[in-house]
Amino acid sequence: MINRKSRFKIKISGFNLGMLLIFIGSIFLRFWGLNRFNTLVFDEVYYAKFGNNYLTHTPFFNSHPPLSQYLIAMGIWLGSQLPFGQETVNNLAGSTLSTWSYRWFNALFGSFIPLIVGAIAYQLTHRRSYTLIATFLMAMDGLFLVESRYALSNIYIVFFGLLGQLFFLIALTKTGHYRWFWLILSGIGLGCAIATKWNGLAFLLGIYLILLSAFTRKIFLNKSENLRPNYAFNSPLENLNKLTPISMLVSLVIIPIIVYIVAWLPHVQQNPTPGLWGLQTKIWSYHQNLGDGAKVHPYCSKWYSWILMLRPVAYFYTKVDSTTPPDPILPVHHPDQLPLVYAVHAMGNPFLWWLSTLASLLLMGILIQQVWMGLTRRFPQLKPKLSVQFIPPPEQGLILFITLNWLANLLPWVKVTRCLFMYHYMTGFVFSCMALGWGLERGLYSPKKRFRWLGGTVIFLVLFGFLYWMPLYLGLPLSPSQWKLRMWLPSWI
Repeated sequence: MINRKSRFKIKISGFNLGMLLIFIGSIFLRFWGLNRFNTLVFDEVYYAKFGNNYLTHTPFFNSHPPLSQYLIAMGIWLGSQLPFGQETVNNLAGSTLSTWSYRWFNALFGSFIPLIVGAIAYQLTHRRSYTLIATFLMAMDGLFLVESRYALSNIYIVFFGLLGQLFFLIALTKTGHYRWFWLILSGIGLGCAIATKWNGLAFLLGIYLILLSAFTRKIFLNKSENLRPNYAFNSPLENLNKLTPISMLVSLVIIPIIVYIVAWLPHVQQNPTPGLWGLQTKIWSYHQNLGDGAKVHPYCSKWYSWILMLRPVAYFYTKVDSTTPPDPILPVHHPDQLPLVYAVHAMGNPFLWWLSTLASLLLMGILIQQVWMGLTRRFPQLKPKLSVQFIPPPEQGLILFITLNWLANLLPWVKVTRCLFMYHYMTGFVFSCMALGWGLERGLYSPKKRFRWLGGTVIFLVLFGFLYWMPLYLGLPLSPSQWKLRMWLPSWI
């Protein structure tokens, strides 16, 4: 006789429940009120139009590779077939479209980014605690939430770039044909990131830097038997030397190039002039001649300001008072609560960004210490002035991965002279967030009570910051005084 109660009994661990709740929360916040502001917000004036242009076969020039616009076009087509999400429509993109149709694909892809970050954290450590913390922190960021709710392109760069890196880490744990399979997927993901925007190359640069470190692994990853006991988990980066030159060439050079070229083919077929190579030259010239400063755009910002979140970007702002005529773009407001401010600010969670930057700098310092320790072991004549704590190889692999990827996604912007925006740091912030997650895990599981209290305080601050600035992420109505209270720095306005 079959025991039906035991047959349908499902065991859900705290870890799985936590990941599920974070994912559900991410989906809810990205899709809730997605049709708010029935207009084109910020660069939707480009990307929503470009996506629709592919559906209407309208020729146009785009200053970025076309993959994100293909996906927005796919979202428009699919969204227009659905029996829901059609309440608010406009013709600002060149056709009569619902706002939901050109935004929902971004919301869907953005919902998965915290999970991909968690998957990378797990591949690097096999620690559920760190995985859960890293996933939670990514779900608590405001800039990623804003970018996921509008028809913009930056979410796709991060999605495909992280996916490519995740597949690369998985490939390092496999052998034979399975390794080739995951390496090919990695190359496709990285190629898609580049086919979204050229700064997707930074994800590939991060892997190149990690591969370069494999040639000096005795410095970066200490393997001395008298220092290295048998660990329960070995970092996948310890298998870098098992990659063959052919596998690296195919997966990390040839496949990304092929994916990038193939991604252009539908665009070139619709826009045959000036051709594929002519388009690359034209795009390069456009960015070279764009210029910088307030004359180009009031929210231009320097690369070094991003890590301190000094200049967020106002995507939408309007003030409604008793003299303001009714505006169909805005949600219904309550006359008894006027005046009201409706604003969408592309800003991160301040506490999360500031603490993540501090954690990244600390990890970079630890990495430098480990390099110095490796040098003194290989060259005894270099006597360290300060004692350096030995960090196990699995932790060294994590620190190496986070730090090199953070630098790869930040430092190339130093030489860029065109107008830049804070959202260009989204690719680097992901690794900064992972750095904070590493520090938080060490604090929360420390035997010392003060570190556990510090870790709990950081979690509270991050959660408080997310909730406090949420009206600016979701475009919820605020009184002018409430809006002003959230503008902590003059440069945020």
